[in-house]
Amino acid sequence: MPQEIPQSLIDRMLKNKKVRTAITRKSHYLFFHLYFHHYVFYPTADFQREIFGLTESKDVKDFFVVAFRGSAKSTIITMSYPIWAILGEQQKKYVIILCQTRAQAKQHMANLKQELENNELLKNDLGPFQEDSDEWGATTLVFSNLNARISVASCEQSTRGFRHQQYRPDLLIGDDVEDMNSTRTREGRDKTYRWLTSEIIPAGDRNTRLVIIGNLLHEDSLLMRLKHNLDEGKIDGVFKFFPLLDENGICLWPGKFATAQDIENEKKKIGSDVAWQREYLLHIVPDEGQVIFPDWINYYDSFPVFDGSDETDYRYTATGVDLAISKNDTADYTALVSANIYGWDDKVSIYILPDPINRRMDFPETVDQIKILSRVSKEKYPYFYIEEVGYQTALIEQLKREGVPNIEGAKVHGQDKRARLALTTALIKSGVVRFPKKGAERLIQQLTGFGIEKHDDLADAFAILVLKTMQGYHHYPRIYVL
Repeated sequence: MPQEIPQSLIDRMLKNKKVRTAITRKSHYLFFHLYFHHYVFYPTADFQREIFGLTESKDVKDFFVVAFRGSAKSTIITMSYPIWAILGEQQKKYVIILCQTRAQAKQHMANLKQELENNELLKNDLGPFQEDSDEWGATTLVFSNLNARISVASCEQSTRGFRHQQYRPDLLIGDDVEDMNSTRTREGRDKTYRWLTSEIIPAGDRNTRLVIIGNLLHEDSLLMRLKHNLDEGKIDGVFKFFPLLDENGICLWPGKFATAQDIENEKKKIGSDVAWQREYLLHIVPDEGQVIFPDWINYYDSFPVFDGSDETDYRYTATGVDLAISKNDTADYTALVSANIYGWDDKVSIYILPDPINRRMDFPETVDQIKILSRVSKEKYPYFYIEEVGYQTALIEQLKREGVPNIEGAKVHGQDKRARLALTTALIKSGVVRFPKKGAERLIQQLTGFGIEKHDDLADAFAILVLKTMQGYHHYPRIYVL
């Protein structure tokens, strides 16, 4: 038992069944340390007490926990909490544990069954659990005497319509519902998010508690999306972040890692610096070959206000255009990325405009869209930069015939899309290129996920725009020649 608990109370709990059941029904923290003491090898850390506090809280409905590998988060939340939530004072009736795969779900259920069937103190105090029931199996456990159920499910299946008699799920626990493969593409991340919001959350009701635990695998992962929703006030709840070492280098579990050498030994066991960064320090580490990193992105709150200087002088609005080959389901998207251009010479700034266009359009639709954009500015006609290759040359000629001014072609000399985008990195990192805080999310995702995301049309239009804009400045790399 934890040292901070008075010895007199510990003695009473150990000697008197009524005392320990009454106390542990109210406290998940004490429930865990009494009935799951065989999992306790080190003194309880402060962050673990916070996790217990979240499970016990009547004021916090939903919560999301990111914690380092070996932090005991799964043991506390996925194994102990479902049992306590049913047997304790919360009296949950239908708990669903969610995993990425069926195999993971069955393993979680096997761990639960092991405790319920073989933990003699737990059985004697709070049982029987009727493990001989027909509904005591690999994916569900029914507590007949309490009219309650624990089930497991995976991202591969729907939970719509899940009920236990008259009860809908009232506790949903997601444990590592993502991996590196599922977060690799925008489509994969969207699929997981839709599964949660369209399948899982609607399975419950307004009183259902949602708990998600895991690691940060991508800037746009499920947990990061939930965090953004919390930050923006779209949902209510608590997000907790527990790396092994905090921002000051202080270890969050000194009872297990008492010295710097203990931490170093753990790092050596991992062997991979990437795994150490991701799983212990909880850094979002991109895949090898990434061109642009999220922390390079500079944002703006408003456009520069002209103060008479060359730096704040608005010059024009420019749009980079990346054309799709055709308008069918398998074709790329046509992308148009626009920016306001400010300043002269070495003080030029490119302010990317929100809501770039990215959709499937045929040739006439593309012509019409560019004509609409050409009329947006009343003071100066915007410039349009279109790659001079293949049928895209026909678009340039058509726009000129229809009187659209400032249509310029960009000729590519040998560089592929990756090389082209790589030439923009210095401009992004230095803040020459700035992005709006809202409205450029899809563009930024394509930039930071280039080579992984299914589509890269916005990224290519962006590269055309930026490099063509900077073409006149010799101190920046150039690949386009008119």
